[in-house]
Amino acid sequence: MARTHTVFNLSAFPLFNPSLWRVVGVLLLYVAAGLAVPVGVSVYSGDGMQFALAASCLAMLMAGLFLKNIVGRRRRTSAGDNGERLFDFQFPLSSLQGVESYWLTVCVWTVLPVAGALPYLFTGVSTSLTDAVFESVSGFTTTGSTTFARPECLPVSMLVYRAMTQWVGGLGLLLLAVALLRRVGTGAESVYEAEFSGTQQRRLHPRLARSVRRMWMAYGLMTVAMAVVLCVQGVGVVDAVCTACSTVSTGGFTTHSVGSELAGGSSGVMVTLTVFMLLSGMNVAVLYRVLTLRWRGLWREEELRTYLLLFVVAVAVSTAALVVAGNGWEESVRYGVFHIAATMSTCGFYTPAPPRWPLVVGVLTFALLVTGAMAGSSGGGMKLRRVMIMVKYIANYFTRMLHPNVVFRVKVDGQVVENDYINKVFAFVFLYIVFIVEGGFVLTLCGCSIPDAVCLAAANVSNLGPSQLINELGGSLDYALLPDVAKWVLALLMVAGRVELFALVAVLSPSYYKKLRIK
Repeated sequence: MARTHTVFNLSAFPLFNPSLWRVVGVLLLYVAAGLAVPVGVSVYSGDGMQFALAASCLAMLMAGLFLKNIVGRRRRTSAGDNGERLFDFQFPLSSLQGVESYWLTVCVWTVLPVAGALPYLFTGVSTSLTDAVFESVSGFTTTGSTTFARPECLPVSMLVYRAMTQWVGGLGLLLLAVALLRRVGTGAESVYEAEFSGTQQRRLHPRLARSVRRMWMAYGLMTVAMAVVLCVQGVGVVDAVCTACSTVSTGGFTTHSVGSELAGGSSGVMVTLTVFMLLSGMNVAVLYRVLTLRWRGLWREEELRTYLLLFVVAVAVSTAALVVAGNGWEESVRYGVFHIAATMSTCGFYTPAPPRWPLVVGVLTFALLVTGAMAGSSGGGMKLRRVMIMVKYIANYFTRMLHPNVVFRVKVDGQVVENDYINKVFAFVFLYIVFIVEGGFVLTLCGCSIPDAVCLAAANVSNLGPSQLINELGGSLDYALLPDVAKWVLALLMVAGRVELFALVAVLSPSYYKKLRIK
């Protein structure tokens, strides 16, 4: 009997698609160009980091040009005498369809954070490759976990760079590509859907590119507005800009060890942080309507009403629990409002907790960090829209158990949610729980206690990062003390949470690779 061999069509493999690497290269060039800002800050402040930052900028430029012009170059070959073009690269996004868009998502969210570790290494603020990659991944994914116990000791230019990574990663690196590139091919639709995997993000304009540009405009205006307000309240320019970038992106990187140290813990500054954290957890389409004064019908947004109602109820419960535990009213209210806003938006800022921290606040914090912010926001978590759909479906199911002949459909904003999308929501929730459990299990093997491991896994896959919850369970927020294996696991969880799991699972699906077989 003749022995058969399996042959793979490697040209059909997404990683061999020049369009994919061209987009990655273009984004690397933009990130490298953005390094001009911290270089300028270094020259102005005299912190001595300008040459190291310039070297890292040059390295990124070379890598970006290599990917854009060599790996992602146009490929044209002829078949026969008619000169037919088998490979013709016309536009970076035009040939990326289906699972290829998921591959692009994973590659962008892997390559750019790794490249973003270069400034940490070149400047010497991180001597370990693991720590540098961890910090960069945490920045681009807007998680906020950090290995720097005292960020105020970092050079000013590096504080600006850290904030920039979070701001760029906040709304999405792929959305940045769609907004900046002039022509958008049909593949941009798949890229857009991959970036907002499973959240049904609405458009602000029929044209995709213009819609994304409006998102970035709202995002940028929010950042400028917050920075101006902080400066008016007496915060330094660097602190104000870095804090605004970290807040609007729901990242959580701070210029001080504790958020309350900003401007001496001024109550006005804390109110500003709370308001903008709450706003940043909202859908960017809602923010655009707010900023353009198109408020009519805004309250009809069911997810927005649920988000605000959940905030009020959570603040009331946490405040009451803190008071019952023996803390003062004023301290309990102030901490409860700030803590709940930081958790719901997955921003992760925290202030010293009251002396008595009841367990109910810990349970509420864990539930809120897993739920996350509104869909289509820069926040993390499962997203409130998914949780709403799941709760409504379960409620309808129990109602049908009592009344079998009654027909119910899940509706959000008066629109019927199709069963296929409901199945996708439940699949996402299942994957989310699997990632938390598996991540927590690996962390226990690294020496973490079970409560710390679960909280660390949940916080990082939700892109929350630092949280008072871990300290109150007896653990430590000092990520620098974790072994390297634990840091790589947490970095993987950050990326998985940022690409919303489906992209990561899609590229690892065995069923896809069967399509690459010729025989």
